[in-house]
Amino acid sequence: MTGIGRELADMMDRRKVGILCVQETRWKGSKARCIGGGFKLFYHGVDGRRNGVGVILKEQYAKSVLEVKRVSDRVMFMKLEIDGVMMNVVSAYAPQVGCAMDEKEKFWSELDEVVMTVPKGERVVIGADFNGHVGEGNRGDEEVMGRYGVKERNAEGQMIVDFAKRMDMAVVDTYFKKREEHRVTYKSGGGCTQVDWRL
Repeated sequence: MTGIGRELADMMDRRKVGILCVQETRWKGSKARCIGGGFKLFYHGVDGRRNGVGVILKEQYAKSVLEVKRVSDRVMFMKLEIDGVMMNVVSAYAPQVGCAMDEKEKFWSELDEVVMTVPKGERVVIGADFNGHVGEGNRGDEEVMGRYGVKERNAEGQMIVDFAKRMDMAVVDTYFKKREEHRVTYKSGGGCTQVDWRL
């Protein structure tokens, strides 16, 4: 993400986005810094070559931050009070397909723990690169997702659905009918898919 902080701030301003979760920042350290345009980035990374998560806030929301918890280079969350409502924003970056199962289990355990510590009555929003395909359709999973995913579900996508069920959350992106090119969040070698999700 190095060098594009201002570009992200400009995009957020143009699209009127006040809070943005970012992954694969590849910035080492646990800091907060202004990135221009009235936006502030809170981030955490262990290795400057891989992983890293962050949350970018418009200045009005940055003043509302009560707590920032940097769990790992794959999970962080912050608690904000916005207009009297307690909001917990989680940025997460799941291990890719092909990573060791123990790494994936550690990620899901960290995410479970973060969400379970949020007091009842407070809101939770997760913006994540889950590196999983929840697939099209929702037969048997109507309580946590809509019908508008992309292609087939894989094992990592099933982990997302199982997490949503455990935490009584929903895979929000799947409820909105959009053209496939607007649902796709990753393209490579002629293939395309949707791996970034909001719960």
